Amino acid sequence: MDETLHHRSLLSAIASDPSSTDELTIITKKVHAQYLANLEGELADYIPGLAKVAPDHYGIALGLPSGRVIAVGDAEIPFTIQSISKAYTYAMLLDMLGTDETAKVVGVQPSSDPFNTISLDARTHLPFNPMVNTGAIAVTGKLRSLLGANAFSKILEVFSNAAGRPLTFDENIYQSEQETGHRNRAIGHLLRAAHVFDEPVDEVLEIYFKQCSILVTAADLAVMGATLANLGKNPLTGKKVFGLDSVRHALSVMFTCGMYDGAGDWACKVGLPAKSGVGGGVLAVVNRQIGVGVFSPRLDSNGNSVRGQLTCARLAEDLGLHAFDSLNHGSSFLRGML
Repeated sequence: MDETLHHRSLLSAIASDPSSTDELTIITKKVHAQYLANLEGELADYIPGLAKVAPDHYGIALGLPSGRVIAVGDAEIPFTIQSISKAYTYAMLLDMLGTDETAKVVGVQPSSDPFNTISLDARTHLPFNPMVNTGAIAVTGKLRSLLGANAFSKILEVFSNAAGRPLTFDENIYQSEQETGHRNRAIGHLLRAAHVFDEPVDEVLEIYFKQCSILVTAADLAVMGATLANLGKNPLTGKKVFGLDSVRHALSVMFTCGMYDGAGDWACKVGLPAKSGVGGGVLAVVNRQIGVGVFSPRLDSNGNSVRGQLTCARLAEDLGLHAFDSLNHGSSFLRGML
């Protein structure tokens, strides 16, 4: 069998033969070695705390349906989740309100503006989508109104359930964001003026800055991604974290909006639902199969990890992960009718 075709059959083989994970580990190590010397990109220096992180860490992790995690390189180094949190607070709100009511808080349309633009959709007077700051802060504001003063504790609990272990947050990064997050405060006031939420702006932003400061590793992201891939159930613990409709909706928006201004290129080159964070994390989800977590703090001009993107693109190519790959057979129901 051609080597590429063999690699692309691995994920289906793992379901029946767990020993196949050894070969998947070898492939992941090769990808890590391929990009280890790539030091392109810069740290997110507009948040002083992030400007101080070690720039050259690089870890890759894959979360498998069995609950096993393949971890290579610096996959156990903690970093702040930052905007990857947006996907999970959005899924939380979908679980609590359903899609129709959530659509009254935030839209699902891609935006060509930078992720921190202070603007709303002129047609709806709502944020374009939950993956940009206006949408994410709107989601957090709605969670604050639903959960009250306990909102952050509940967010941390749900994130911990998705990761399969108790998570904490970085007090120093949180304080750094509190001291410099004036643009996000402006967004908060815009949202309150537009009656997207009616909670005190400072209280909403406190929760938002804390959720962005939650500490994770690449291995955590892999399990969190695998939780979405596994239809909302954590494959490590067996705990149901999100409902089916919420997972489908969140993954759809991640596919179209999750990589900032690079979302279109990502959709073509990698073809997976994903979310990046300026802390250097990238999370990608292979529906019904695996979660991918990458950590590398050097970012491109769009705020996405340089090595994180290269890693996911390489894995997608080698393993046939792209949603529209020629070997992706799609729905088993339809296959049975052909």
